[in-house]
Amino acid sequence: MVLRKLNPPKGAKLLLGVDIGGTKCAVILGDSTMRIYDRISFPTETSRGLNQTLKHLLGAVDEILKRNQLKPRSIHKAGISCGGPLDSRKGLILSPPNLPGWNKVPIVRILQKKLRCPVHLENDANACAFAEWKFGAGRGCRNMVFLTFGTGLGAGLILDGQLYRGTNDMAGEAGHVRLAPNGPEGYGKKGSFEGFCSGGGIARLAEEEGFSGMTAKDLCESAGLGNKQSRKILETSGRFLGMGLSILIDLLNPERIILGGIYSRSGKFFKPILQKVIRKEALARSRSVCKIVPSGLGEKIGDIASLSAALMGK
Repeated sequence: MVLRKLNPPKGAKLLLGVDIGGTKCAVILGDSTMRIYDRISFPTETSRGLNQTLKHLLGAVDEILKRNQLKPRSIHKAGISCGGPLDSRKGLILSPPNLPGWNKVPIVRILQKKLRCPVHLENDANACAFAEWKFGAGRGCRNMVFLTFGTGLGAGLILDGQLYRGTNDMAGEAGHVRLAPNGPEGYGKKGSFEGFCSGGGIARLAEEEGFSGMTAKDLCESAGLGNKQSRKILETSGRFLGMGLSILIDLLNPERIILGGIYSRSGKFFKPILQKVIRKEALARSRSVCKIVPSGLGEKIGDIASLSAALMGK
């Protein structure tokens, strides 16, 4: 066990972030300036059931505190970032598609019992949007959209200088919008925005072209080596990305759209075609004030988002 001596900036408060995903989970120790001190991650292993994952999660919290010589009372606030649907007001996770069996899980109450500090649960896309707005590529914006573009596609909305959650935490489910009568399935709907613009959707596009078993990462690497078929598949995704972004531009009139995940790592394969589509599809006055940019937080966005969730609560 490695013991660490923390040295937060003057006035900074210690925060604990919990990032819950269908593939992996992470517990992050940081502070209110978004400095990260320690991190533990592990596979979610949804097939082993809810209780096993919770046990692993709470064990990681204990380990983080122990190896940093902290007591629970040292933590000012904690934040939980998780895919929806969820109820942020009641602190419940409500059966997300990537977390089977997580039905009405009182995750806030469970973590509060261990830490004895305020805990806030937030939709992961919202938490990422807030993180980019305060600490990343969205600083200074009053109207911006963040798109996850990872395993799935979700959107976080900052409108008129405030996070917009909707009536019951369901705002920003852009991945459910149908962009074509047919196409790869995402979010339970063929031809959806998520079907064309997500890791899973791109893999299904590849399968339709005979590239069985290739992931979005594989395709981007192949495209980087000059493979024309891989580039063509990514261009298809980029074309529908441009269509989806055009809808958001016309509907919300944002000054910035920030793209995370696959785009932040491999945007060069998507950018030319999506810009061409936006010039054709979006209203000129609206597109003239909107910049499309990659995540400013890069690979750290999940960690910063979970710490930011702590600041989003009361």
